[in-house]
Amino acid sequence: MKVLFMFYNPSGGMETLNRIRSKALIAHGVESHLLYTFDGEGRNNIKNITTFVTCEKETIREIIKREGYDAITVCSDINMLAQLRSFGYSGRLIFELQGLGRHEERLLLTQSFKDQIYEHADAILYPYNQQLRELMSSNYPEIPQYSFDDPLDWEYFGYTAYPRKPFPILGWVGRLQSNKNWRDFLLLGQTLIGLYPDLYLWLFEDETMADPAELEDFNEILANNPTLKARLIRYSNVPHDLMADYLSIIGDSGGFLLSTSISEGFGYAVAEAMLCRCPVLSTDSGGVRRFITHNKTGKFYTQGRIEEATLEAISLLTNKNEREQLIVNAEAHIKRHFSSSVYANRFSTMLNHLDQGRRVNRNRLR
Repeated sequence: MKVLFMFYNPSGGMETLNRIRSKALIAHGVESHLLYTFDGEGRNNIKNITTFVTCEKETIREIIKREGYDAITVCSDINMLAQLRSFGYSGRLIFELQGLGRHEERLLLTQSFKDQIYEHADAILYPYNQQLRELMSSNYPEIPQYSFDDPLDWEYFGYTAYPRKPFPILGWVGRLQSNKNWRDFLLLGQTLIGLYPDLYLWLFEDETMADPAELEDFNEILANNPTLKARLIRYSNVPHDLMADYLSIIGDSGGFLLSTSISEGFGYAVAEAMLCRCPVLSTDSGGVRRFITHNKTGKFYTQGRIEEATLEAISLLTNKNEREQLIVNAEAHIKRHFSSSVYANRFSTMLNHLDQGRRVNRNRLR
């Protein structure tokens, strides 16, 4: 069996997901390819997986015809979904959602979007996320839907011990875009520097994906706060393999990862931090509920409430017993529930269900 995963560009969580699940499916006898319509720095993370980068309609048509995919999963790009059917592709076509911003949620509720889903998709796929499940089941009740946890490659990505830094580190992973809510990161960082003058802020981003207006605001805030600017170190496009090292260092420094997103379908940065024994303070952005139970595997704060975030941060920085228990619980939780092998089995089962459904429908037409 051969499958293709399609998305706009290899960046962030989608790059991680496609790479991990392709590797897992290949190990289960399913040949997996990737196609991105635009290039991105995350492509440097991809090894030993057939990957195409093109937005040329005829080139995509040739690839689809030549490779003979049994199934194609298209994430977010509704126009590509329709285009594939116009190529004459008759295999299983799955529309995938990995998260919703306000704009994407509005689109999903429009009649034209619904019409295209019903006309072209055999099924909808999304991570186990209560918000997504309620939205999709109420608005797309007549199309098969599959919802299961995204995978983590925890056999190869995890904690490594390094010499401990002599200062605590507040880490943040994301893009300078509104949904990532980077302002909370700077506000909390500024507050904590006043309480812990040796604190450093480490920001991990793909600078090529920054929203120009957000980047301008970001630079203006730093220009007006030289103390904050002096304590902020920015890292762009760190190879994924090395992120485990950075997260391990943050955890061992006595610091933590801050996740400030408004909405997340899954939240890879949070799960990966937990694997690396780095505690997490996060907004309740949806998908992270699968990882975080407050004061058991991590901590929540209310988006925008910096006083509340500060109290939780102080607890992480000072309460060593609580911190250690959170770290132990979080690492165990991820390893127990987010296996790439389990994901491959569920994905294969989904394909088999869709295949059986097609056979039943064909028999009914005879």
